[in-house]
Amino acid sequence: MTAEQWDIKLFEPTLRAWKPEKAHSRQIAVLMSGGVDSSVTAYLLKEKGWEVLGVTMKIPPSDNTDRQDCCGADAASVCRQLDIPHYVVDVTEPFKKLVIKRFLQSYAKGETPNPCVDCNTLLKFSLVWDFIENNLGIDRLATGHYARVSQNNNQWHLGMAKDKTKDQSYFLHGIVPAKLPKLRLPLGELTKNEVRSIAAESEFVVANKSESMELCFAGQGDYRSVLNCVEAQMAGDITDMQGNKIATHKGIANYTLGQRQGIGFAGGKPLYVAKIDPKTNTIVLGNREDVSSRTIKAVEINVLIPEEFIIGNSFFGKIRSYGSSQPCRLINLSETGMTVEFDKSQFAPCPGQKIVLYNNFDNIVAGGTIVS
Repeated sequence: MTAEQWDIKLFEPTLRAWKPEKAHSRQIAVLMSGGVDSSVTAYLLKEKGWEVLGVTMKIPPSDNTDRQDCCGADAASVCRQLDIPHYVVDVTEPFKKLVIKRFLQSYAKGETPNPCVDCNTLLKFSLVWDFIENNLGIDRLATGHYARVSQNNNQWHLGMAKDKTKDQSYFLHGIVPAKLPKLRLPLGELTKNEVRSIAAESEFVVANKSESMELCFAGQGDYRSVLNCVEAQMAGDITDMQGNKIATHKGIANYTLGQRQGIGFAGGKPLYVAKIDPKTNTIVLGNREDVSSRTIKAVEINVLIPEEFIIGNSFFGKIRSYGSSQPCRLINLSETGMTVEFDKSQFAPCPGQKIVLYNNFDNIVAGGTIVS
């Protein structure tokens, strides 16, 4: 998959054309969303002597939302304050196919997708990065993610941020290892409060901008606003673990594994969505034990530290972006996937979500997509 195969367009420069003066090794593109984090990233890099170019991705809103276009105006304003060039890259078509389409297909299959990981893996750190290099001649990229890139004995690693409450390394695990030497993540060493202070001191127009907590293509609503798959919205049966019908659901796309609230059935005891069967359009409810498992299988594996990714080795695994990593070990490995066994049972490992394995130094060893 290369940038040339996709309909990616480069708009005319927002402020002025990119005409670098420094050596190629000191040129860097910063993906700027118009938020505080990416704005401070561009500022910090310029302060350290980099020749910085701001790049904003133009993505499409879902057909079912009233979301407006991306935050190119805010990003351009910050670039104007920093006196750096700014470009907009139109990724509408690849975003629709690689992010939104996969998102819809995953929910229709009863899975819980992670479109942010898909966007990072398939778009930002792949097609967009290559497009920038091919069209603007810059092969180094930076983002406002809270994660660390480090070098040890000529090997590059991707690890957790200093601020564990903001760590976003989980979302970046799909990056190709060869890209790490030219990736910069300045916020990995900072806390969110420190970033906010820098933005305020620099008087950025986005200094007080609130964080976006929803999907970037879903407007101000939640993910359900973009689920337009008819099959996934069809009503069906809710059963207990024995297969007895106990209620009716309003479409499997409205439920996720482990969900307890908003199910539409009160059983007198805590019940969770234990299984979603798209073939029979059925939701199965069970207790916490029914939804939990020590053993988790995954496919679409990306390995960042091959020498440590060995059967029998112990790691710290995360099966969702929030929460702490938990002790586990790799018990099976094949050409198509891996099996991980946790020391303690994990609540609701959702097919479609990601499992990411860290070593003792908080560096990512490997990650993949959870399957049933």
